[in-house]
Order: sequence, then structure tokens, then C-alpha cells
Amino acid sequence: MQYRLLGKSTLSVSEIGFGCMSLGSNDADNARLIHHALDEGINLFDTADLYEHGQNEITVGKALKERRAGVVIATKVGNQWKADGSGWDWNPGKAYIIASVEESLKRLQTDYIDLYQLHGGTIEDQIDDTIAAFETLQQQGKIRYYGISSIRPDVIREYVKRSHIVSVMMQYSLLDRRPEETCFPLLAHSQVGVLARGSVAKGLLLGKPAVPYLNYAADEVAAAATAIGKISGPERDAAQTALRFVLQQPVISSAIVGIRTGAQLEDALRAASTPALQDDEITQLTQAIAINKYDQHR
Repeated sequence: MQYRLLGKSTLSVSEIGFGCMSLGSNDADNARLIHHALDEGINLFDTADLYEHGQNEITVGKALKERRAGVVIATKVGNQWKADGSGWDWNPGKAYIIASVEESLKRLQTDYIDLYQLHGGTIEDQIDDTIAAFETLQQQGKIRYYGISSIRPDVIREYVKRSHIVSVMMQYSLLDRRPEETCFPLLAHSQVGVLARGSVAKGLLLGKPAVPYLNYAADEVAAAATAIGKISGPERDAAQTALRFVLQQPVISSAIVGIRTGAQLEDALRAASTPALQDDEITQLTQAIAINKYDQHR
């Protein structure tokens, strides 16, 4: 397993991160899966207070309690469940964030969170108020670093300019290269690391029947999947090729992979050990489909 520093932080994170959102409801099964990942070198585990009404944090906390040292726990805040459980409201307010961290710490059974992330964000938010919450928590030692999870260039620019974020979680794949236009250059220049999600585009890059995706028509999606398949083989399957394409971007610190089963974990681990794509392979992939760009929140 290779490790990369997360932005300007001192956090050394595995280039394959464990996306905990996909975990099931059996704590014992989840613990076995998480411990296997740890044994194989994965040290970054990403969850959120939103997932399963906090149950995801609870199962992750149980699994990591006895192996906390050396583990990077990332969780998120900002989506407040409605009292009747029917959905959630966006709440990036300082008071809510400061109250929410206490609940996450309890569920995770830890004294501190390595990376606390704002789970979204809009340009209309009281951004300075939100930043003040994270800065306060950092000063109190309840979080080590903070970041945001967003695909909105206008929001990302404001946090880069006004805060001390060390990371941005955002979607990136061969079928979603929108971050390349402005976000990646800005984040690289500012030494903010990227946690990439959606690297296999809901499986569309792995041979699932092609359907429209973002602004791509089904035939364009199929062309991208075909390109992935052409440079894959016995030593590197389609999933591993798709992940290596993501990880070849220097600004990306880790690709967060949703893992629920042992087979999915093994696939992710193999991606970490497969060789990097050659320049000609990258060219084949990028020429297979026109690059897309953000058309909103620019």
C-alpha cells in the first residue's frame, strides 16, 4: 500500500480509502472487514453522521476502538435529520456543528476526529460562521484537521481562500473529469488534498449496461467503458484500471472506495498493488470521450 500526505496536514493516508457508507448492519461482520483492511494497509476510514442515522459511525467506532492508533477517521457534518426521520435539512451553522461533533465522538468512541468534513455547502451559507466552528473544534483538540465534501467550484474557492481546509472530497472518474478544469489546479496550488469518490461511476466503467450519465449519452458512456476494457487484462481488471486513472492525478491523496463485502475489499486492495498507467494508456482513456465541465456553481 502506498501512502500520501493529505494536503498540508501531517496525515499520511492510504491511497485507497475505505468508504464505510456501504457497510451492512452486522457489527461483527463489519469489524472483520475493517480489521482485514487495516491488516492490508488501509488506514483511512470515511463515514458521516448522516449515514444510517448515525449507526454507520457506531459500527465503525466499535471496529476501530481497539486499533485507534495509526488510523485516520474521517466523518462529516452539516445534514440535520428531521425529528420525524423523514429526511434532513442543511445546517452548516456554528452551534449545530459544535454540538454535532460531541455526538460523533461518542458514536465513534474516540476523543478526537482526524478529519472533520462539511458534508456539502452552498455559496449562500454563512461561510465564515461555519469556518469558525471548525477552527474552534481544532483549537479544542476535538478534531485534528477539517475539510469539505463538495463538487461546487464556487464553494471550494471560498473555502480555499478563507479557511485552513486540508482536503476536498469530490467525485472524479473517467466519466466525470469536471474537476480538472479549475478545481484541481486551484487545490494543487493551495496544497489542498483531494479525496476522490465515484471512481467507477456507479459501475458504468465496469461493464454495467450503458445509460446516460451526467451530460453523457449512453453511447458515450459505453465508449468510456470500452476504453477501460481495452487496456485492462489479467494483471489489472477494469475496476483497477479505473482507480489507477483516478490516482494518477497528483492532487488526489486517496480514492475512497465503498466496501461492503470481502470480495470488494480484495478488489480495492489489488488496485493498490497494480502498476500505474503508462502515458499512452492515459492518452487512450482521455481521448475516448470528450472532457466534461461544470455548468453550474462556477
